Amino acid sequence: MFGLSDLVALIISAFIILPVVVFIRELGYLIVSFLLGVKNPRLTIGSGPRVFKVGMFDVRKYYHLYSWFAYDDLKRKSKFAYILLYVGPILANVIVAVVVNAMLANGLLDDYRTFWDRFVFYGFYFVLFDAIPMKTANGMPNNGMIIYEMLRYGRRTDHNEEPFLPSTTQVEEQYEEEMEKVDELKEQQKEIVEEEGSSDSAAQQEKELREKADIERSKRKDKKELKEAEELTKKQQKEWKDQRPD
Repeated sequence: MFGLSDLVALIISAFIILPVVVFIRELGYLIVSFLLGVKNPRLTIGSGPRVFKVGMFDVRKYYHLYSWFAYDDLKRKSKFAYILLYVGPILANVIVAVVVNAMLANGLLDDYRTFWDRFVFYGFYFVLFDAIPMKTANGMPNNGMIIYEMLRYGRRTDHNEEPFLPSTTQVEEQYEEEMEKVDELKEQQKEIVEEEGSSDSAAQQEKELREKADIERSKRKDKKELKEAEELTKKQQKEWKDQRPD
């Protein structure tokens, strides 16, 4: 039965453990890339608009599982360097998971054992789907497939000589273009709201003028009817006097 404790465990796993495991995975790319002489590395955390950027770390507004590593170039460009780069994230999760598991086995983390058990589970979970050669849902190869194709055929799985990881410069240009489109969309929405506001204001003024005109017409009509009533009363009084016997 799914209870309150299970709900708390799910929230902790979704918003703490999984993002941290993903971050460790991307750190694997970063650490290995430094050994290979990386140029312009970038580790992006989250998605959406940028909150702040400190050095190579780019933090976005919508925090969850989405993080990625990008770079412009490597000084060392060999098959071994290529394989090592994609082994990095797998090794990062394996090393952290094994160390934490060893600490659990020696009773060093017993106070928070449930939390760390889940951490080890998700660490190996990512290793499993990262290391076994396969293609992901969008048809792109995972790290295991890239490594397998390079070891067996000496080429990328998509037969492309360009690096599989995105270029930091291109990512930054795409981000700036996206933010410009967002700003333009906001301006357009603002103009539409202002135009609608102006239209509503003009309609309100027109309505008020119509109401004033109706009131004036009503007043004139009332005055006319009152005058006719007074004239009729005077006429009746005159007729009544004429009909009275002297």
